[in-house]
Formats: sequence, C-alpha cells, structure tokens
Amino acid sequence: MTARSAPADRTTSTTSTTRTTGRTADRTTRTTGRTADRITRITRTTGTTRTTGTTRTAGRTAGRITRRGARLLALVAAGALTLGAAADAGSQSRGSGDNGRVAAGPPSQVSPFTGRPADPGQVLAVKFDNSRKARPHQGLDKADLVYVEKVEGGMSRLMGVYASRLPSSVGPVRSARVSDVELLRQFGNPALAYSGVRSSLTKYLDRSPVHVRPHKRVPEAYFRKPDRPTPHNLFVEPEALLRTAPEASRAADIGFRFGPAPQGGVPTDSRTVRYTAASHTFNWSPSLHRWRVSFDGAPAMQANGRQMAPRTVVIQHVAMPPSKYRDVNGAVTPYIKTVGQGTATVLRDGRAYETRWSRPDADSGTTFTLPDGRPMPFAKGQVWVVYADR
Repeated sequence: MTARSAPADRTTSTTSTTRTTGRTADRTTRTTGRTADRITRITRTTGTTRTTGTTRTAGRTAGRITRRGARLLALVAAGALTLGAAADAGSQSRGSGDNGRVAAGPPSQVSPFTGRPADPGQVLAVKFDNSRKARPHQGLDKADLVYVEKVEGGMSRLMGVYASRLPSSVGPVRSARVSDVELLRQFGNPALAYSGVRSSLTKYLDRSPVHVRPHKRVPEAYFRKPDRPTPHNLFVEPEALLRTAPEASRAADIGFRFGPAPQGGVPTDSRTVRYTAASHTFNWSPSLHRWRVSFDGAPAMQANGRQMAPRTVVIQHVAMPPSKYRDVNGAVTPYIKTVGQGTATVLRDGRAYETRWSRPDADSGTTFTLPDGRPMPFAKGQVWVVYADR
C-alpha cells in the first residue's frame, strides 16, 4: 500500500535514445542501404513507453536531413510519447489484498484527517458490518478515519472514511442510516458506499449532498465473497466506486488538529464504550504506541491477521434519540446528533484527556478543545471516533 496521489493513478516512465548530428539536436535518423525513409518505432513494454529512431546512410546519400524535418520528427515522437502515457494509465483490478494506487512521488501535502503526508484524494465513506459473523474486516485499517455508531437493538456499525489510501477492496459492507448524512456533510460532497436502505429512506439519501452509491445502483463496483455467509459477504472496490462519482469532494479541513501531546491527561491503560448489545474496548500498547481494539471482548482482527490499532481514539458523547425510521424487524433507528456541543475523552499516548467538542452546523467540522481553550492535538495517524451516550 502506497500513499494515494492525485490526480494521476499511476506513473509512466519514458526513455528515448537520441544522438546529435551537426546542428540537429532533436534526433538523428539514418537510412539503411539506399533508403532515405525515416524510421520511427514505438515499442511498448509493461508500464513503460520507449521511442527509438535511427537512420543510416550507406552508399550514396539519398537525402538530407533539414532542421525543419528534424523538428517535425521530434514533434511526432513527442506526440507518440503522450499517447503512450495516456493509454497506459489504469486502475487496480479486483483482489483481496490491500494494494492501492501507485504514487507518482512523495505526497506534497498533509492529510487533514491523519496529519500525515498525503495528497488530497476524493473522500469515500464505506459502511461496515460489525456483527460477529462479519469479522474479520478487510481494509478498515487503511481508512483515515473510523466512526463507531450505535444502531438498532444497541448493536454497532462502523464507517470507514478513505482519502489518503485506497485498498483494492473493503468490507463487509452493510446499510446506511439516516444520521449518516448529517455526519458526512462536514466532508462536503463525499461518496458513500453501502449495501442498501429501507425504501422510506431512499428519497432522503438521494436528496442529500452526499454522492450515494449503493450496491443496486452501481453493482459493478461490488462483489460477494463465496467463503462468507450472506448478508455478511458483500465487498466494494473503492476505485471502481469512485469512478462513478467523479465530483466527490477531496479531503479538506474538518476541524482536527495534530501535534505533540499536551501537558496533563490521566494515565490510562484501557477504556470501554458499551451499547446495549455491543462493546468496544481500547487497550494501550506501549510497544506499538497504539490502542489495540477489541469488539465484544475479542481482538478486532483484520483479514490480514493484524489487530486494528489506531493512535488516537475520541469518545464523543452525543445525544442519540429515536428517529422515525425502523429496521426490517421493527426496531427503532437511533439518530446520532453530531451537530452541537458536548464533552469528549481523547485517548492518545497512553493518557486520557477531557475535552469539549463543538460543531456549529452540519456544514462545519468538529473541533476539540482543552479546558483552557487550546485545540486538543491528536497523534498523527488513523483516528477513531466512538459515539457514546451522554
């Protein structure tokens, strides 16, 4: 996995062999035998476009190379290089690994989501199933941000937000919720991948500023894994989905700040957030300098065999009243109110910091401040935001 860059999907290297004869510096052509024809040959190799052009003069000279002709030939060769580079651009094919886009070079900017070097890619949010049968997850460790949301029956769903890196596939993917629109508006007009929703919610999502891309609308971006039980086997290919949402917003400031840990904080080894039917525990690992994640008492593992372990965990206390929507079993969907203000506990570097969060409106980002009013800096890297009841 390499850092994602924009706008190029992959690099094309070119080499050309040129020689200078007399005053012609663009390219020397030769004719073989008595042939005065110029030969330009473009040879394509994997990921590389090469141009070679040579001419020889044997016996009698059948023609002269003029400066105008040499310049014309150089223009033709340059055009061929451009066409070759354009034809070679492509995207990753379906797979179960974590290979993402190939970077053209070191990122020139810093991600507003992680504080790490990354060019501002398009924002893609993916709704993840978090039931026991859905685990282990795939590609969630490559998300810039992970949100933990309470859903019907006191269970939890996850939302991974991607902008810096795109795994080849992620999942399992499940349905969206009504409060996802409010949460995502701070990202502008991101793309949202999900399995589907109740028909009563479809119109609301379609009218939102989010580029909704459910399974039925863009089936070519999704696939099912035969080794997993239905409905916990739906996966999405991020690059394929984003190709259907070319106007999706790019990563921008959402209020987070990154930097060294501030003074204070309470030494903390572990913290757990519980819903009625789900628990989420974060254990500090001094050796990894990260918080190891557990779901329902078991390590939260990835399909690659690694336990999920972010550097910063934000436990944001919010109101979650019942909404007007229900799931297929009739259970009421909670509405997670992410606009407003309240308290939050920020876990980083083995310590817990009590802060206040503020988000004036749905189009604004969320800020976290210390008791003295200074911004609370997060550790650079993946950030988890866990919504907890007030």
